[in-house]
Amino acid sequence: MEFGFILTIFLIGFVGSYVSGMLGIGGSIIKYPMLLYIPPLVGFTAFTSHEVSGISAVQVFFATIGGVWAYRKGGYLNKPLIIYMGISILIGSFIGGYGSRFMPEAGINLVYGILALIATVMMFIPKNGLDDQEMNDVTFNRPLAAGLALIVGIGAGIVGAAGAFLLVPIMLVVLKIPTRMTIASSLAITFISSIGATIGKVTTGQVEYAPAAIMIVASLIAAPLGASAGKKVNTKILQTVLAVLILASTVKIWMDIF
Repeated sequence: MEFGFILTIFLIGFVGSYVSGMLGIGGSIIKYPMLLYIPPLVGFTAFTSHEVSGISAVQVFFATIGGVWAYRKGGYLNKPLIIYMGISILIGSFIGGYGSRFMPEAGINLVYGILALIATVMMFIPKNGLDDQEMNDVTFNRPLAAGLALIVGIGAGIVGAAGAFLLVPIMLVVLKIPTRMTIASSLAITFISSIGATIGKVTTGQVEYAPAAIMIVASLIAAPLGASAGKKVNTKILQTVLAVLILASTVKIWMDIF
C-alpha cells in the first residue's frame, strides 16, 4: 500500500473515531461517506459500498471499546438500557449484516439515506428539560426501547454501521434519556451492535482487512480522546454538532441517490 493511501485511511478513521467518542456514535455516519468519496478525490481507487460497509463495521467495534472505557466511571452508563437495547440491536444487526450480501450497491446507499434522514429530523426536535433529571432517577419504556433497537439494528447492519447515529436521537427524543447518559450508554449499545454487524460482514467476505486494520489503530487512539473531550463540552453544543453532522451526511447521500 502507498503511504498516501495509508495516511488517508488513518485520518478518516481518526476524525470519525474522535467524533464517535465525543458524541456517543460509532462514527459510521461520518466515516461511511468519507470512505466512499475521499479516496477517489485524492487519486486512489474508490471502495465499493459493500467494502465501505464492511470496513465500517469492523472499525466501529474497536472505536466503541475505546469510548466505553473512557466513560466507565461517573455513573453515565445505564445498565438496564444497555441490556435491553443491546440484545435487540445485536440480533437485528446480525440479520442486516448477513442479509446485505443479497442487496445491490444502490440498495445499501438507499437504506443509509433513509436512516440518516430519520435521524436528522429527530435531532432537530426540541429537547427542553432533558438534562434536568438526576442520573439515578432516569426511567424508560423497556419494550419500546427493545423494539426500536431491533429495527435500528437491521437497518444499521445493512450499511455496516452500528446504528448509534439513529439510536442517539431515539434515546434523546423518544426515551427521554439525558444527553451524557445517552452518549455513554449508546457507545456500549453500539459496541454490542457492532459484534453482529462485524460477524455478518466477515462471514460474507465484505471486509477489506488492510484498510480495516488502519482504521482500527486510528480508532483506539482517537475514541478515548473524543470521549474525554465530550465530558467537558456543554450538552447543547454536543446535540447541535451531532445534528449538523447527520444533516450534512444526509444531504450528500441523497444528492448521490438522485
